[in-house]
Amino acid sequence: MEPSESEHDHEKIERLRRAMYSRDLSEHMKERPRRKLDDIHPIVGEDWRHEEASLPSSFVAPRAAITFARTALWWVLGLAIVFFIGAVGFFAYYFTIGPGASPASAANIDISISGPPQISGGDPTQLQVAVTNRNQVPLQLADLIITYPPGTRSPTDLSTDLSSQRISLGTIEAGGRRQGTVSAIFAGSGGNANVKVDLEYRISGSSAIFVTSSEYSAILSTSPITLSVAGNSETVSGQPIEFTATISSNANTTVKDVLLAVSYPFGFTLGTGEPKPTRPLPGGSGNVWEVGDIRPGQKREVVLRGTLIGEAADERVFRFDAGTRKTPKDETITTKLAESPVRVKVSEPFLGLSVSANRSTGPSVVVAPATNVNVVVSWQNNLSTPIQDAVIVARLSGVEIDGSTVVSPDGFYRSSDSVIIWDKNTTKGALSNLAAGARGSVSFSFRMPTSDELKKITNPTLTFTVNAAGKRISEQGVPENLQSTASQRVAVSSDLRVTAQGLYYANPFTSVGPLPPKAGTETTYGIVFTLTNTTNKIENAKLTAVLPSYVRWVGVFSPASENLSFNQNDSSVTWDIGNVEPGVGMDGALPRQSAIAIGFTPSTSQIGQEPPLLQDIKFSGVDSATKQAITRTVQSVTTNIIGDPGFSATNATVVR
Repeated sequence: MEPSESEHDHEKIERLRRAMYSRDLSEHMKERPRRKLDDIHPIVGEDWRHEEASLPSSFVAPRAAITFARTALWWVLGLAIVFFIGAVGFFAYYFTIGPGASPASAANIDISISGPPQISGGDPTQLQVAVTNRNQVPLQLADLIITYPPGTRSPTDLSTDLSSQRISLGTIEAGGRRQGTVSAIFAGSGGNANVKVDLEYRISGSSAIFVTSSEYSAILSTSPITLSVAGNSETVSGQPIEFTATISSNANTTVKDVLLAVSYPFGFTLGTGEPKPTRPLPGGSGNVWEVGDIRPGQKREVVLRGTLIGEAADERVFRFDAGTRKTPKDETITTKLAESPVRVKVSEPFLGLSVSANRSTGPSVVVAPATNVNVVVSWQNNLSTPIQDAVIVARLSGVEIDGSTVVSPDGFYRSSDSVIIWDKNTTKGALSNLAAGARGSVSFSFRMPTSDELKKITNPTLTFTVNAAGKRISEQGVPENLQSTASQRVAVSSDLRVTAQGLYYANPFTSVGPLPPKAGTETTYGIVFTLTNTTNKIENAKLTAVLPSYVRWVGVFSPASENLSFNQNDSSVTWDIGNVEPGVGMDGALPRQSAIAIGFTPSTSQIGQEPPLLQDIKFSGVDSATKQAITRTVQSVTTNIIGDPGFSATNATVVR
């Protein structure tokens, strides 16, 4: 039992604790001198001590015996691991690929395929196939499956696609052999024909189907048919382009029901085909031609002509495919026998052309009737090689012009077909040889017909199309004869005329008051607006005018069907005309007219003068053919109303 603490020691510890946590006592304790601690000798009881019994020496094993036991244990464990790994490997081999896997092993089945190392497409090819069973058991229900490459045809009928064959071999006895010959016509050229042969079989006591395979490969030298395409590899946007596709037979027998399918790139438009295409490709991106049967050695040609639109440096691909179809109901090729992609580059015009009429280079220019039109044709050689024997031809089409007004200082006008020609002869050799990058121009002029000559023509226009041609040293895949085209359209503006006539004697509203006009007395007049128009409809037409302060709006106008109005705030008259049809007032047709009534009270300050009765007369509208704004300004109507029947100039001035 542990001895208890004495009360004295407990009291000293308590005082020390209070001093440690007291601010007053802790300061006094710091001043107290320290004494050396005495060694403490604890009092320990003796009742816990006892003697440990000693172990007899007969119970302790020798160190050598322990080492031997450990070594023996490790040897036994190692041998067990080696035996286990060996057993696993043996049984894995035995039950997978060894004799225990199957009574018949695929490694003991030989499939040999023999044939020519190089074959000609379109000719029948024979392959020798032999199967040998080296197993100890027979192969039951054996089938030979031969898979051919795409495009392979039956040797008895080229229209029949031969994708695979299944040949029954029955039971192949242990040590037995089966062999035979198969024939096929392969398609294609310049590649390999790969034939795969599979043997499917069963063994006794198992419902599983086992397969072993072998392959044969030969080089294809030719196809049953060949496809070649002749055409330019370079063209100009918008220019005609032509391709000739030639299909030739390499087969010893007739290739039946041959189709040609052509897929067009974006921007190509087919113009004509010889012969005409049978139908469009599904999706509308090309055409199909039914070429028909091709006998041995026979050729068929298909010619395509069209235009290709694109930006300079664009490259477009035309895809030409030739082949056959399974049934006549198929709309396109099901077995492709030959193909020929054609790449075409879009280039800048070889001989660049630009046209300007009356200094306008836009696609369209508007001129008035009976005006002279000056045309300048500028050219530039865009090639890196010279162009020889250049010829420029401008053809005029549309309204008929007077050939006697056509003038060209360096060209010749041929009136029989309305063309102007420039060549090395008319230009004194300037167009005989155009160096790379060279530029120049030619010109001509003509006079447009008058309004009377055009009065029976609606929306008259004239188009001149300029074509240029030349020769260069031939380069592979590009045209030797070069062509370029430019055009411009000349639209003739309508000859619209506006008049305003003052009337006293022929006033449709009956005039009142003295004539000549007298100061201080009102005289009424009628003012008639007249419109005539030649060739083009004028849309959104409107006429405005202003009454002077001394002129009164009577409030009467004619006809009532016309839309006339008067604004008292600014004394303006507005005639909202609408559309003015072509031919109004021409060739006996009635003009477009309206009339208003006004009252004029002259002042004494106007005595001896011819004051305006209506001023600021303006017309506006839009030519529907040329989309050009039409404006006219009409002279003010005064008291000098010359043109009124019975009027005399002596009655024009204001009197007292």
